[in-house]
Amino acid sequence: MPSSAVHARVVLLAGPSGSGKSTLAAHLGWPVLRLDDFYREGDDPLLPRDEAGRPDWDAERSWNTPDALRAVVELATTGRVEAPVYALGEDRRTGCHVVEAGGPFIAEGLFADRLVTGCREAGVLLDAIVLSPNAVVTSVRRFARDVAEARKPVLLLARRGLRLLREQPALVRRCTAAGMRRLTPHEARAELANHVTPITSPADR
Repeated sequence: MPSSAVHARVVLLAGPSGSGKSTLAAHLGWPVLRLDDFYREGDDPLLPRDEAGRPDWDAERSWNTPDALRAVVELATTGRVEAPVYALGEDRRTGCHVVEAGGPFIAEGLFADRLVTGCREAGVLLDAIVLSPNAVVTSVRRFARDVAEARKPVLLLARRGLRLLREQPALVRRCTAAGMRRLTPHEARAELANHVTPITSPADR
């Protein structure tokens, strides 16, 4: 059931790692709820791991969907939420911070598509967008960022980058199947900056 008191509505923003989600959110200047902060803790038995026993952050089950959905709905209906701060390098939450919104806000992250149905049912969804930039450019940007932030060993990052490059089309298809609109970062920036915020999915049109 939709909430009877919605103070703000959310634009869910998904896309491959390095596609420009955070850059777009920063440019718009809207409040941002970082969905990457809702990864499971390193000692969570539900956290999937790769063949070497390392957390697999690219697996959908690595993300705590119920926690993220509760935070989005709370922010939309109360105008405030206390959100976690997650350190990927440490595989854990390291603190929390307050996000406030009196109008449209962005919830951005790799698995934002998993919130489309829940946000729509709660009556808080304004739009749902998946960024789909050039795959090679995205891969180069992602690798440079991850190396600069020393997220993982360079060889591991290179292997991951090649895998994600191959998987990008499937990720975008997954998001559009969930009801997100496929846009380039430039298109999304222009639409959101001008408050063009349709709430119907491609399947509704």
